[in-house]
Amino acid sequence: MSLGNTSNTAAKRRKAGLLRALTLIAMGITPATAWAQTSADNQSLDTVTVTGSVPTYGDTPPPAFAGGQIAAGGRVGLIGEKDAMDVPFNVISYTSELMENQQSQTLGDTLQNDASVSVGLGFGIYGEAYKVRGFDLNGDDVAYGGLYGVLPRQIINSNLAERVEVFKGASAFTSGIPIGGSGGIGGTINIEPKHAGDDPMLNLSSGYRSDGYGEVGVDASQRYGDQKQWGARVSAMRGRGDTAIDDENQRDTSFVVGLDYRGDKGRILFDVGHQKLTLDGGRSSVNTGAATEVPAAPDSSLNYTPSFGGTELETNFGMVRGEYDLTNTWTAFAALGGNRTLEGIVSATPRLTDDAGNASVNDFETNNHIDNVASQAGLRGYVLTGAVSHDITVGYSSAYRKFDTDWNFLAAGTTNIYDPVDLSRPDGTPFVGGSVTRTRSQGVTLSDTLGFIDDRLLLTLGARYQELEIDERPNDGSSNRYADRRVTPAVGAVFKTTDNISLYANYVEALRDGGTVTDTTALNFGQHLGIAHAEQQEVGAKFDYGNLGGGISLFQIELPSAAVVDGVGNLDNEQRNRGLELSLYGEPTTGVRLFSSATWIDAELTKTQDGNEGNDATGVPEYRFVLGGEWDTPFVERLTATGRVLHTGSQYADVANDLELDSWTRLDLGLRYTTPVGGADWIWRAGIDNVTDENYWSGASTSFANYLIQGEPRTFKLSATIEF
Repeated sequence: MSLGNTSNTAAKRRKAGLLRALTLIAMGITPATAWAQTSADNQSLDTVTVTGSVPTYGDTPPPAFAGGQIAAGGRVGLIGEKDAMDVPFNVISYTSELMENQQSQTLGDTLQNDASVSVGLGFGIYGEAYKVRGFDLNGDDVAYGGLYGVLPRQIINSNLAERVEVFKGASAFTSGIPIGGSGGIGGTINIEPKHAGDDPMLNLSSGYRSDGYGEVGVDASQRYGDQKQWGARVSAMRGRGDTAIDDENQRDTSFVVGLDYRGDKGRILFDVGHQKLTLDGGRSSVNTGAATEVPAAPDSSLNYTPSFGGTELETNFGMVRGEYDLTNTWTAFAALGGNRTLEGIVSATPRLTDDAGNASVNDFETNNHIDNVASQAGLRGYVLTGAVSHDITVGYSSAYRKFDTDWNFLAAGTTNIYDPVDLSRPDGTPFVGGSVTRTRSQGVTLSDTLGFIDDRLLLTLGARYQELEIDERPNDGSSNRYADRRVTPAVGAVFKTTDNISLYANYVEALRDGGTVTDTTALNFGQHLGIAHAEQQEVGAKFDYGNLGGGISLFQIELPSAAVVDGVGNLDNEQRNRGLELSLYGEPTTGVRLFSSATWIDAELTKTQDGNEGNDATGVPEYRFVLGGEWDTPFVERLTATGRVLHTGSQYADVANDLELDSWTRLDLGLRYTTPVGGADWIWRAGIDNVTDENYWSGASTSFANYLIQGEPRTFKLSATIEF
């Protein structure tokens, strides 16, 4: 069945006209624009189609690799979508097919597939936060179609994503300073929006996960016009119920609408979405407090957070992007997007008072009102100068955020993480505070990739001019303002030894807000420290044999951080992460699909002022392995067995390295069965995450030291999808 299919030609024309009118109104353009086609144009043009053979360029992502789970490449900031074999960086993408087959609920569920990424909780919130190559990446700093500050910032539902793209390594050259402040030190994450393909689609789904959470969803798309130049896609999901954690209840609503126009020379994409999540009785992280050792993890489903803890998050967002081919070799591009987010958070994190699991609990309530606006504009072109080719990008990007927050704090009582007490919300006069902070990040990137020997040798040279302005106004009437700027260079090379193997190397930097001097004894207490810059050196190799792909990377990243030397605050501390990454994916034989990766990281505090020099950085596991795959069973037609093993090495929760978390292993298993019924495919999926119901601390906090995050309990997942 096709969505909106009808034999009535007039009805088709009315639908196409309505979609066109809505798109034009949303973008503020008129039919007189040079991108629109006249009737004469339509007669002279061939039908526009998008297939796997379309070149990876601009907003066109790389095709899925053999097996459909991975795409070898992704968005490289302002430079656009690139094939991994052509760039001197490590970039990989995870497809919506993989997300659907794993029944992923959030972005973090998908990122668990990458050994270079650790998933945890943010500070004082119930939202996800990440580490890439051992450095923090806030949920605020996940891009949408290359724009920062558009998506919800704490939890991102999987149904909003067509692709999840992971750029590994320092990213100031390609992406500037993300608005959330984590800076893309170890990498960046980009989500590609959903848009209509060539064929009509209507998918209806329903799902269940323990212990009582149910959801329903729809994903539908259609193209219109005699050239199929207009497209529309809607994806929506609604769910509610109890999770596998005791006394935790969740309610989700999310939808996204993607409209697009693709003409002979111009392409426009418009996306608008909404997400609302309510979590009652959410289980939080645990502060190590006075503990002298890491406590044994409680039962995996036990909820040691008082029932008054929880959160309500609501975001409305939108984005418009466009490309126009000025000539056969030059393309202009632009994008504009933003969001409005309202957050209410009641954090009730247990803080350990001894080694027996006893803990104090505070009632920490926060209300945030956040407005973001982001933009891009630039040119991409291809030039030949004799035997040397030039792939050139000149681009401007900016992001602005107004973050209005109010909080209050009050002691709530005591509990024990093994025998929790459900405390009531306390009465009394709380400590209160708040601020309004305006942040603007903007800059210009210039990149030229020179091609030699018929583009077998590619040399990338470039730089970015970056500005950062922060204006913080606490509620007490004080103010703190600063502005800084910096030029960051980039050099990279790719040598294609054969059609299947690329060797690469790069030197790039990452930039982020250096923060303020927080030590009250410093002479410059409260002063901003300007832009901190990290340096990365990397070498690696990639291979692509059609049915099997992968690579190896060796990297070093050095990041300065705040210190006090001779009574003055500065950026003299340093963390150095050295690592090795391996990946292997594809379909080595018919009916067997795999994705696997491994990462080893030596994260060392190379400069400190407190005697911890030489210690391991907190929250960075020594190694992480992921092995996942699918097998189409020969004994039952259309039955597929799925599995994934996650193994994470030990890590420290404190800078003194006294609190060490044990390594852990998690096993996920599943089955998928597809059967045709009445002209539609019915897809049944069943899965179990954490099959052996392990009790473990999955990691230390991705934001601050001395916080423990418990792994999810055994979770049963069932879903049914009808594909018309």
